Amino acid sequence: MYLFFLAQGLSFTQIAILEALYNLTTLVGEIPTGYIGDRVGRRTSLLIGSTLIALTLLGIGLASSFVILAGLYICWSMGYNFRSGSEDAWLYDTLTEDLSAAEFAHVRGRGESVSLAVGAGAAIVGGYLGTIDLSYPWFVAASVTALGVPVLLTVEEPTTYERTDAAALSLRRTLSVVRKTLSQRNIRAFVLYYYVLYAAVTYLVFVFLQPIFETVVLDFGATQSQVRALLGWFYAAYSLFGAGLSYYTGAIRARFGLRRWFLWLPFVVGTALIGLYFIPVLALPAFLLIRGLSDVTQSFAGQYVNDRIETTGRATVLSAMAMVSGLAVVPFQLGSGIISDIVSPSFALAMAGGVLVVSSLGILLWEAPIAESEQEEAG
Repeated sequence: MYLFFLAQGLSFTQIAILEALYNLTTLVGEIPTGYIGDRVGRRTSLLIGSTLIALTLLGIGLASSFVILAGLYICWSMGYNFRSGSEDAWLYDTLTEDLSAAEFAHVRGRGESVSLAVGAGAAIVGGYLGTIDLSYPWFVAASVTALGVPVLLTVEEPTTYERTDAAALSLRRTLSVVRKTLSQRNIRAFVLYYYVLYAAVTYLVFVFLQPIFETVVLDFGATQSQVRALLGWFYAAYSLFGAGLSYYTGAIRARFGLRRWFLWLPFVVGTALIGLYFIPVLALPAFLLIRGLSDVTQSFAGQYVNDRIETTGRATVLSAMAMVSGLAVVPFQLGSGIISDIVSPSFALAMAGGVLVVSSLGILLWEAPIAESEQEEAG
């Protein structure tokens, strides 16, 4: 996508503005769309989101100006707003029916593994399609996303949700549930630790992966005409590595435990980002590592938060977490875009890695982000 934007004549600063618009829309739209998901049902919210995303992807493939792309990015964000809280809320409530809510991270990880494995093949196809025309992958993505609509029509609402009095759920009551959740001792530190710092910094990795990849492979002797196809193969490896780790999400949790995982995570990622600036060849393995850790970590975060909230207002609370993350990433995006234009994208990532390490240490000194009860013993 970023090669597509650069081909349209956009600067890194303009790309950063697009991403900032996306996240500002997330900030404004997450709680209202999460509330809609709690009121009208998870499936209806997912249907709206998938339809909006499919139409937006088609529009981006046809767009050729920054102003049009800015409008489409707002629509794209709204589509994910409708999906973000409702996806995990639907899964957790469905598992609750079978008394297996504790398996949320495991089941979500297996699902993400399948998604990434299929995405590996799509990445290769997309890379070759991009060598023909960078718009073609957008059109295919729109078509595949649209297939989700008939699939969702076969999905039923969880019985756990249907037992709740959703019609009586006022916005004021929902916001009260959100405030109560965020005021919990370990939740508030966890929000800063993961949803603000870690999520914001790793988001930048996905923004700058493509231009940094291009620079690295050209330095190794690849021709400009080979970059897009090579990028497709790299994304395939990128997805397969993530799929492998996601498949073993449950085993990883049993081996390390949530507390140990989250305590070490920001320091490993931050060090990798700093290192790739000084040793550029480390960029590719660093991207693979961060990608692999991303989905496992997201499943763990979902498990940790879901275990501490009730069905009533669940989608809104999860959407509020995404809203906080969307707000936090905006200054990172704008700052990194300017720094990338002045110095380089790798320098911007190195600075973000330094902020992640120092700020995470500060939060740990203030308050533990993971409750003591999450100290599972390593196997």
